[in-house]
Amino acid sequence: MIPEQPSHRDLMDLALAEAKAALATGDVPIGAVVIGPDSTVLATGRNEREAHGDPTAHAEIVAIRAAAQALRDAGRGDGWRLEDCTLVVTLEPCAMCAGAIVLSRIPKVVFGAWDEKAGAVGSVFDILREPRLNHWVEVYPGVREAECAALLTDFFRARRLD
Repeated sequence: MIPEQPSHRDLMDLALAEAKAALATGDVPIGAVVIGPDSTVLATGRNEREAHGDPTAHAEIVAIRAAAQALRDAGRGDGWRLEDCTLVVTLEPCAMCAGAIVLSRIPKVVFGAWDEKAGAVGSVFDILREPRLNHWVEVYPGVREAECAALLTDFFRARRLD
């Protein structure tokens, strides 16, 4: 019997929890989760740019690095190809993160809110489905979009009031 796959909506719960945890360090509340081929959580990540002073510490990058390490530690594959994994993230990935998704060979991305200013999965660019690249990704956009967008809107509204 094949185990039941968690729904995209359920997986977004995990990413939203990571996004909320980013608030503790003053980071923009974006969360990401990498789900392994067996539907278990391989790794999580949240924005950590403020926490670590690292401009590349986006939620997706943090989660991808942790997932690659988890695969290496488990002796599965070569550790950097995240084939058969799913990335779930609360905001449409930017160009840097989309590039990392392609390079790590993640085949499926689920995201919540669109990023009309810097999104690279359909808003500004569409890197994940660029036909000239060597890897293409299935994309499931707008999962729990209102909740994901509200978290960001509330964060930036509060920052403007400070």
